[in-house]
Amino acid sequence: MIEIKEINKNIHNVYLTGTEADIAVLSDIHWDNPKCDWGLLKKHLDYCVKEDIPIVITGDFFCLMQGRGDKRSNKSDIRPEHNNAKYLDSIVDTAVEWWTPYAQQIALISYGNHETAIIKWQETDILDRFIKSINLKTGSNIQKGGYGGWLIYTLEIRTAKTSTFRHKYFHGSGGGGIVTKGAINLTRALETYENMDLFTMGHIHENSARNDVRESLEYINGIYRMKHKKIHLCITGTYKEEYEDGTKGWHVERGAPPKPIGGRIVTISTKIIKTPTIKETFKMVDSRMFPIM
Repeated sequence: MIEIKEINKNIHNVYLTGTEADIAVLSDIHWDNPKCDWGLLKKHLDYCVKEDIPIVITGDFFCLMQGRGDKRSNKSDIRPEHNNAKYLDSIVDTAVEWWTPYAQQIALISYGNHETAIIKWQETDILDRFIKSINLKTGSNIQKGGYGGWLIYTLEIRTAKTSTFRHKYFHGSGGGGIVTKGAINLTRALETYENMDLFTMGHIHENSARNDVRESLEYINGIYRMKHKKIHLCITGTYKEEYEDGTKGWHVERGAPPKPIGGRIVTISTKIIKTPTIKETFKMVDSRMFPIM
């Protein structure tokens, strides 16, 4: 079981060991939508179980658009097992069964706009119901995050020696942009949030990463030193393949292109370097797409 502790409703601490660790960051799974690639999703989840990689899911875990009165609903976008008089209930029940083999690997699931829309219009919190149900069934400790929040990764290098990494997550906003592909969103994040080592967002169904550096001033062992603070920024992809063959549909008709499918694996690592005058801990964050397609 992944060791995670709630500090408050949208700040959580994840405890890891060693000088290096991987974390799978997924978003925009849209699990109940027929266009969700269950086959690829299962391969990625199985990979996380095999390699013992904690899983963090930051919004739009569900799609939830086919309920009564939902103007977005489309009969072709509902799975047969959910096409009944208890649409939302059936999604929770089937999701608990499907995700049970992976429950112990999941650290946190947070809200996206699809989950918050159901709270607003249907007055029920599907994400909360799912997390409570699967934790009760499997004995897992999946935590619920906010639409935005913080994860603190505490990497235990050795006994009584730790290194911490701060992960700011935000599900996302806006449409992304066919040219910029979310780059502006990442730059906005740099102007909004401080003291992060890692920033991730989803929502726009892109999959990319970049590195930025900021000059900072640190006080170490009685000495002020200028230091370059490295920040890794990611846009996590989707598992909902909407373009298909480009024949028709909402995604195609609005001029949107094919989107990269899958999440990202973030690697955090730490290295202690000693000099005659100082001992420093250097932290590195990088990410990659899943090595399985």
